[in-house]
Order: sequence, then C-alpha cells, then structure tokens
Amino acid sequence: MADITKRFGWRHLRSAPTAHVRHHRSGQLAHDGAGLSFWFRPLSAAISEVPVDDRELAMTFHARTADFQDVAVQATVTYRIGDPAVAAEHLDFSIDPDSGIWRGAPLEQLATLLTETAQQHALDVLVRTTLASALADGVPAVREAVATGLREEPRLPATGISVVAVRVMALRPEPEVERALRTPARERIQQEADKATYERRAVAVERERTIAENELASQIELARREEQLVEQRGANTRREAEEQAAADAVRVQAEADRRIRLARAEAEAAREAGEARAQAQAAWLRVHGETDVATLRALTGTRLAENLPRIESVTVSPDVLTGLLARFGADGGQSE
Repeated sequence: MADITKRFGWRHLRSAPTAHVRHHRSGQLAHDGAGLSFWFRPLSAAISEVPVDDRELAMTFHARTADFQDVAVQATVTYRIGDPAVAAEHLDFSIDPDSGIWRGAPLEQLATLLTETAQQHALDVLVRTTLASALADGVPAVREAVATGLREEPRLPATGISVVAVRVMALRPEPEVERALRTPARERIQQEADKATYERRAVAVERERTIAENELASQIELARREEQLVEQRGANTRREAEEQAAADAVRVQAEADRRIRLARAEAEAAREAGEARAQAQAAWLRVHGETDVATLRALTGTRLAENLPRIESVTVSPDVLTGLLARFGADGGQSE
C-alpha cells in the first residue's frame, strides 16, 4: 500500500520498491515505475499500484477419482505480475488518492483465476486415476499437470501474470476412507510388531534356557568338584592320621628306648654304687676287725661326739657316776 501525505490540497505519494505505480493525469500517463515518489492533485489523478513481488497462493480444492472417491488437494502456487501495465489494464489496481487503499480486490481476482485454472488441470488428471494410484503416485502427476496447465493457460500472459513454481503438498481422501485405507497397513505393521515381539520373546526364552542349562552345568561341575574336594580332604585326613600315627609310634619307640637306656644306666649305676658300698663296707669291716677294742671305743666316742649337739654344761648325779665307774671297772677287769 502506497504512503500518501496531504499538504495544502496536494497529495504526496511514496511507493515501495516492490510496487509498480502508474499515474495518469487528465488521461495522460505522468508517472510509471516502481518505488516512485511524487506530488499530485487528487481531482485530476488516476493512480494504480501493482505489486511486482513474488506471491504465494495456497489453495485447497476437492476432486473425484476414477473410482468415485473424493480427495482434497493441497497445493501452493508462486506467481508474479510480470507486466504491470497489462495487469493494470485488465484488473482494477486503482487506489484511493487519499488513503492509498485499493478500490477493488485485484489480488482476490488473481487468486480465483489461478485456483480455478489449477483445479481444472488437477481434475483432468484425478478423474482418470483410481484412489490407490492417486495416493501412491498422484502428487507428482498432479503437480506436473497443474504446472504445465498454468504455463499454457492463455489468460495468464494476457493478464500479465507469470507462474514461478507449483507445489502439491498432499492428496488426502475423506477421513473415513483414510481410516479404512490405514487399517490394512496398521494391521500389517501390528502383525510385524507382534512377530518381532514373539521372535524377541522366543530369543529371550532361548537365552533363558541356555542360561539355565549353563547354570545347571555349572552346578553339576561344582558338585563334582566338591565331591573331589571331599575325597581329597578324606585322603589328606587319612594320610595325616597315618603320618601322625607313624610319628607317634616313632616318638613312643624313642621314648621307650630312652627309658630303657635310662633304666639300664640307673641299674648300672646302682650296681656300681652297690658294689662300691659293699667294697667300702667290707673294707670298713675288715679295718674294724683288725683294730683293737680300745681304738674302736675311742673312734665310737669321737663319732658320737661329732654327731651329738653342742653341750654347754653336764650335770652328773652320784648315781650315774657310780654306775659309770662300776661299768668302767668291770670293763677294765675283763680286758685284763
């Protein structure tokens, strides 16, 4: 939309670079071009503003296939007004000199022309195509038909319109039909998912069985090794008992031998001591036999004195003294 400013009965117009402005004054073309800026008098001016930028036109229309199924076509057409002068001659792009707003709806007219033309060529393709083929391969076919039809449409160049690109996003059947068409695919996908689940479960069961067998084999091997260990421990215990018994026998035999040797030594020592004592006693007896009585009595007194306790004082009563003297006297008479 052009930017119009009011000054003292005059108007000043400033357009964008993407807008082509045609200014007629009193029936004569005064200004023609894009991005213009000029003063004009509103009573004698006729101004048209034609957009020259690329514009996107989204369209959705319905078509019927060869098997009488309704499909919705979603497409987008990119177009451009290549000849603004021709477009301004065929469509009303005039603007209000006070507000700069289009007096009519030229873009809506262009949209209607492009939509109906595209729909016509899309219908020509889909009416000869079944629903399954349309959903499978219909998008490129419809896009090619619409693009070719718009390029060959004579009204568009006559109106100054050039088509830049055509895009077809989707062909959609009715919701009930779409759900019905999705059912076999869903069932097939569900079957494949169930199959994968069953296979995964079978693999899991097989792995669990393998693990259980490995655990059982491990337990059997462990039990066998424990049995070997028990046998080995029994053999070791028996060997240890035998060795202990042998060691005890050796120790007992050694102790017996030692005691025998000790007894023999003690007996030998006792025998030799007895012989020595016997010899000493015999010698003593022999010496005493050869010694006179007086000497023996003196030795006896001496030995007796050695073994008696120490006597500090002796008290001799007359009776004892008389007895002793009588005994000594008797002994003296016998010895004489």
